[in-house]
This record gives sequence, C-alpha cells and structure tokens, in this order.
Amino acid sequence: MIRPKRILATAAAAAALIVSLLGNPAETAAQQRSFISDTEIENTIREMATPLFVAAGLDPEAIRIILLRDDSINAFVAAGQNLFIHTGLLTKAQNPGQLIGVLAHEIGHISGGHIARSADAVRDATTQTIITMVLGAAAAVASGRVDVGAAIISGGQQLGLRGLLQYSRTQESSADQAAMKFLEATGQSATGFLEILETLGDQEILSPNRQASYARTHPLAIERIRTVRLHVEKSKFANTPTQTNIVEQYLRMKAKLEAFFNPPTRTLAEYKESDTSIPARYARAIALFRIPQLDQALTMIDSLIADRPQDAYFYELKGQMLFENGRVADAIAPYEESVRLHPEAYLLRVGLARAQIESQDPQQLDAAIQNLRAAVVVNRESPFVWRQLAIAYGRDGQTGLSSLAMAEEALLRRQKREAVFYGGRAERELPRGSPAWTQAQDVLRSAEELKD
Repeated sequence: MIRPKRILATAAAAAALIVSLLGNPAETAAQQRSFISDTEIENTIREMATPLFVAAGLDPEAIRIILLRDDSINAFVAAGQNLFIHTGLLTKAQNPGQLIGVLAHEIGHISGGHIARSADAVRDATTQTIITMVLGAAAAVASGRVDVGAAIISGGQQLGLRGLLQYSRTQESSADQAAMKFLEATGQSATGFLEILETLGDQEILSPNRQASYARTHPLAIERIRTVRLHVEKSKFANTPTQTNIVEQYLRMKAKLEAFFNPPTRTLAEYKESDTSIPARYARAIALFRIPQLDQALTMIDSLIADRPQDAYFYELKGQMLFENGRVADAIAPYEESVRLHPEAYLLRVGLARAQIESQDPQQLDAAIQNLRAAVVVNRESPFVWRQLAIAYGRDGQTGLSSLAMAEEALLRRQKREAVFYGGRAERELPRGSPAWTQAQDVLRSAEELKD
C-alpha cells in the first residue's frame, strides 16, 4: 500500500528534478494533455527501448513509460526515470527507426541525469503539485477505461508541457552522443534519428508559437545535425534494416492509435480494403467498431484472430467491442483468452474483471475479485482498480473489504474525509488483527497526514 508519508519522501527527492505546470490557467485546451494507457502500445515501446536501456546500463524494469495524448512530436524524461512520450511522435514518425532514435536520445538524458528546470517554476511548485506529477501520472494511466480508444484521462489532472523541461544545447549534444553510442552498441542504424532531427530542424526558423514542442524543449542547433550525419556516414550499421517484427509492431501501434483517435471515415479511407496487411485490417476493425458497425467489426477481428490465434491484443479488442455494445456476457470469453495469453498484463485483467462484474452473474464475482487483486499487486497506485475491487467486494457481500478498497481509492485521490470515513468503517467491520484490519489502520494513519 502506498502511504502519503512515503509519497512525500519520494516527492521531496524529486523536487529538485522536475517542474510542473499542472493546472496553469494560461494553458489552452489545445496545449493540455491527457494520459492514456494501453498494454500493447506500452509493450511495443518497451521492446524497442529495452536493448537501449541495457546498453545504457539501466534497469529496464525501473523505467516507467507514460503516454500522453498529444498530436505534437515530443518526448521527455522527468523525475529521473520517467519517460513521457506524445502519441504524436508515435503516429508522425515515418518509420520505427525514427522513433527508436528519439528513444535513444531520451535514454541519453536519463543516463546523463539531464533534468533541467526553471528556477521560477521550482520555487512556485508546491509539494502537492510535485506529488501529482511524479506519482499521480502512474495512477492516471490506469484511472479510467483500460483501452487506448477511451483516451484515458487522469481524473481531471492535466499536464501542461510548455516550460516543464528545458534542456540546454550542451545536454542535447551529450544526449545525442549517448544515443549514437547506444544505437551502435545494439547494432542499429542512426539514420532514422538523423531523419527526424532534420525534419525537426526546419522548425527552428518558425516563431516559438508555431514550433513543434520538441523543438521548443530540445534545442536543435545545426551542429547537432551535422554531428549525427557524420556518425551515420561512418557507421557500419547505417544501412542495417529494422527487425521485421519491430516494423510490424510499430505499424500496428500506429494503426491502432490513428484508428482510435481519427474519425472512422478517415481511417477507412487511409486503410483501404485492398490492403490486407495485419495493421490495415486492425485499423479497419477499430474504425468499424467506432461507427458503430459491430457485425462487420466482429467479422474483421475474428479474421485477425484466425490468422494470429496467440495474439492477446486481438482478443482484448474483441472483448472491448462486445462489452461496449452491451454484450457483456459474450465479452468474458475473449477477455479470458487475452489474460490466458498475457497473464502478467494487469490492464487485461482489469478489462476481464469489469466484464465479469457487469455480467450480473454472481458466479463471476469471485473470478473478478481474483483478477483485480492480481492487478493491484502489479499496480497499487491505480484508483480505478481499487474502485472496481470495491464494487466487486460489495456485490459479493464483503462489505468490510469493499470499504477498505474505497478507502485505498480515496487515499490515492488525496480525499482525506472519504479515506477516513471508509477506512474507519473497514476497521470496524473487519476481524480485529487480520491483515485487512491492519491495512485499514494503515490507511487511517496515512489519511490523517493528508491536508484538509
């Protein structure tokens, strides 16, 4: 269980590393970003990045990947080992090599400890703001619907990036050098990195308001581009193609994001029926689901499952299609298959548990509880998972445990009165001295430390 005291300690350690502009009234709606979470996309990025993490001497499991729904090309690191990636980078990169190059550069910032900050913003940043940014992000990515199509919003917590981070030209050059080193060590071409730098380099002639956010936060001096170009000319890996499986995963990720974020008519126009590739069929299935033309969407996803019967994400999408169209009981089987194929993915378990709870079948409640308990073990920082667990316990008649889960949710949302209320009720109802009773006492102690 996460306790505020521990959160405060973590925030204090991070305070010197991060600037947050959460809730800045000067930010327009277009400038604000929302968190999203999707197991397939996060795992695709992690597979691309893991060799680079290892080359940098970093523990891949210690790096937190956080996705921001934002159409601009950008990525940045914050609070040490939190890697933030805009969806615009994922969809606008022309090939996986470009994305891998940016990842290598950001990993260079992590390995070099390049978290710059604005003195004014740090002075004005409150402990609460830093807590929200550093630790709230992790909760936000799982605090709503469990699919990318829902564009999960972080409970109203919006992140303004302008002024959040500002790297110096020296740090940028250092990160470039590290990126080239990591790419060379992993036998990968830096050509994609050069391509995206050249594309973004054109932004420097524009006014700041018209520049891509990457150009504003990552100075793109011509010397940097020249250095990377010289490296590419000399590298023996310059013409090394990206691995085939990475290319397909990248194209699937891009198709999925575009299909969920763009109008369905646009998706169907761009991913034509004549294109029988996996990514194109994936995009069309999502577009048909969103129209909605459920029968056609199910036919399309079933054809993908027939071709890739071991693909957990196709089963997940089928479960989502059925669940969101009111066929809750039918959604359970594909969700179960997605979990069987990818049992360690807690978001898939949450999707299954939601279907089990909403099926109104009492026989499904125990399985829902087990799935949610497994999800909590992986991510205890998700208010949404605790809420679902509270619902499942409540419908199963386990009111003490339901109150405890509600208290945990309130604590994560920093709602002192609710945490004290539900924690107190749990303490009264649970067997004295049991692990759950001890947990309730822990929640109450932590809640008392929250400000009103």
